[in-house]
Amino acid sequence: MTNKNPQTLHWQQLSNDHHLAPFSDFKQLKEVGPRIVTHAKGVYLWDSEGHKILDGMAGLWCVAIGYGRDELADAASKQMRELAYYNLFFMTAHPPVLELSKVIAQIAPEGMNHVFFTGSGSEGNDTMLRMVRHYWAIKGQPEKKVIISRKNGYHGSTVAGASLGGMTYMHEQGDLPIPGITHIAQPYWFAEGGDMSPEEFGIWAANQLEEKILEIGVDKVGAFIAEPIQGAGGVIIPPDTYWPRIKEILAKYDILFVADEVICGFGRTGEWFGSDFYGLKPDMMTIAKGLTSGYIPMGGLIVRDEVVAVLNEGGDFNHGFTYSGHPVAAAVALENIRILREEKIIEKVHAETAPYLQKRLRELNDHPLVGEVRGVGLLGAIELVQDKATRKRYEGRGAGMICRQFCFENGLIMRAVGDTMIIAPPLVISKDEIDELVTKARKCLDLTLEVLQG
Repeated sequence: MTNKNPQTLHWQQLSNDHHLAPFSDFKQLKEVGPRIVTHAKGVYLWDSEGHKILDGMAGLWCVAIGYGRDELADAASKQMRELAYYNLFFMTAHPPVLELSKVIAQIAPEGMNHVFFTGSGSEGNDTMLRMVRHYWAIKGQPEKKVIISRKNGYHGSTVAGASLGGMTYMHEQGDLPIPGITHIAQPYWFAEGGDMSPEEFGIWAANQLEEKILEIGVDKVGAFIAEPIQGAGGVIIPPDTYWPRIKEILAKYDILFVADEVICGFGRTGEWFGSDFYGLKPDMMTIAKGLTSGYIPMGGLIVRDEVVAVLNEGGDFNHGFTYSGHPVAAAVALENIRILREEKIIEKVHAETAPYLQKRLRELNDHPLVGEVRGVGLLGAIELVQDKATRKRYEGRGAGMICRQFCFENGLIMRAVGDTMIIAPPLVISKDEIDELVTKARKCLDLTLEVLQG
């Protein structure tokens, strides 16, 4: 940003003086200064320089119902006046968390009728790890501690969450992963499928789970955790053969299956949950983000009835958070889900906007910089390549970061994961706004190609 106004400069100075931002190079941020987002409405953001920006990432995948919904602000205000806070420890509860538990049970997959609330998806996955191990201890098999995850998966940034995730750059800080967590290959055909067909690669990737179970020992593996679609890893859509084979393996061995629905949940795929989209039957599901549309922090773990029946026999589960089931967050989540249901937002995604977005995105396949476009629901990925036939990247050129910067400069937010550009707009995006998104994306691809070929 150039020719910054005095207010922008003031806020950037405050950032330099006092703020440590997440997932940031602190020194670089001081040199460049953060973009200051001041307000938002619908699918648009405005920054302190007056630029209007189409948010193609719904914040961080979370603003499902769009920005500026007064109903959620009113729900929070009303609840703050009635009961601003109380904890759920010591055999205590409050109406908002109980009503929310009921509503989530109504929309969750059949047989998943209990929820443990947290403050985020990361905390939800911490809870999952402890609950899985507690479950097997109650059943007299305390040695079933190992959790199998996937390389390049994302399950949060707490110590347990980052360990469960398969992000190497996160493991390098903090001596991670912690013991008892291991990782198998991801189902990323475009980058790792080689000469295999997508169908062959899907089977191969799924079979890595069985091989890992047998390597470790069935008597030591407690659970397998996976995102139905890997989000932060680059919107990795598994080949059609992947999940059916995974289901066969899970049915064969005595381990729990955990679906991380933090990104896929609450309508992102055109179904309530990614597990619904793929016909999965998880024992636990981590939720967050779309639960409140990001208006207030909240997460949770939905647990299958058969698992709860075992937990009921285990005495105290010595785990929880000060803000578990916070009454204001619960009230906001209830209002958010009411809007999703009454306005039939997910039905519209399924029938109208998701097919339209996928059709428009795939028109970018003809661009010389694009090696693949893929997507499901209102999720999409664009692979940037130097050679379409071989899928060769522009090694060391930072194509993704170049494209991301052009997006900012042209009023669009797309996220760069390496040289993969990804989108996940608010679920309320219209067809006209999708047209704007794709038009701006094509322009930014053109500008990026000019730089790479210059």
